[in-house]
Amino acid sequence: MITRNLKLILFSAAVFVALILINSAKAQGGWVPFKISTGGGDLNTVYFLDSKRGWVGGDDGYLSRTDDGGQSWVRQNVGTKAAINDIYFRDKEAGFLLAGNAIFVTRDNGTAWTQARIFLPEEFEGANVELYSVRFSSKKKGWVVGSISRREIVVDSILVYTDDGGETWRRQRAPSRTELIHVDFVSDKRGWIVGQGGTILFTRDGGASWTKQNVGTNRTLYHIDFRNDKKGWAVGERGTLVRTTDGGETWTVIPTNVTATLLSVKFPGDDDGWAVGRGGTILRSSDEGRTWVQQDSTTKQNLYSLNFNKKIGWAVGEGGIVLRYERD
Repeated sequence: MITRNLKLILFSAAVFVALILINSAKAQGGWVPFKISTGGGDLNTVYFLDSKRGWVGGDDGYLSRTDDGGQSWVRQNVGTKAAINDIYFRDKEAGFLLAGNAIFVTRDNGTAWTQARIFLPEEFEGANVELYSVRFSSKKKGWVVGSISRREIVVDSILVYTDDGGETWRRQRAPSRTELIHVDFVSDKRGWIVGQGGTILFTRDGGASWTKQNVGTNRTLYHIDFRNDKKGWAVGERGTLVRTTDGGETWTVIPTNVTATLLSVKFPGDDDGWAVGRGGTILRSSDEGRTWVQQDSTTKQNLYSLNFNKKIGWAVGEGGIVLRYERD
């Protein structure tokens, strides 16, 4: 029979062990995990507008918002059952959300979301559209990339743009028919898109035209991040990570010593960079991405998206997993 004192000792020991694990996680990598109740679905994207306000989006139209830096989360109804793939705010009031084949917009800091554009199969001879990434290069001009598939086989890319702040969206032909997965702009003129088969597309004229860059790999790239118009990084299949210091004129494949697919990369500082991916993989660089060291993420679940706002980092993924990191 367990006595009251023994129960107290066991409880104290459990608390002590938990504290050790949390402190160990902070000491080794700074990433502390918790879960959001998504009903079993994955979280595909995370975006923080400032240190307090943020959103996570995932499967079955799941969207949740925090106004206290992630201490509490409130679910929001977007009016879709499609997977939410990306969230992006152009400024404090205007935000954009991609869910399946539709673009949603908010004009009131994410209080309400309305559908701005949907791409129906009849527009594409019965093929299905999936939208993955949205970014704005200026107040009026924004870009969305994705794929067009028939019976789950990609048959073409999709690249659409707005020049009126997201009121209307029009398609532009890209110089690639492969799946386009992520887009990033550093100014109103210069932007990049990555995708299937090592595709990197570049514009120097605000998206009026796009050209291919030679990246030196045929592995699919899932995410790209440019710190300025010269320094950029992209990640992808089987631990692939590439780096440029001349705006993509040349790309260098960087060894990562991991085989897990990397799905998101972010440089919150000039030297300090992070990448996350499958199997709970987290990599860190402190030398502008020349070398990378694997971190202890305290999870083996897939991590799909990474976001930093000043000193606070967030990663989200499989089964509603959320990791929070606070930089020194």
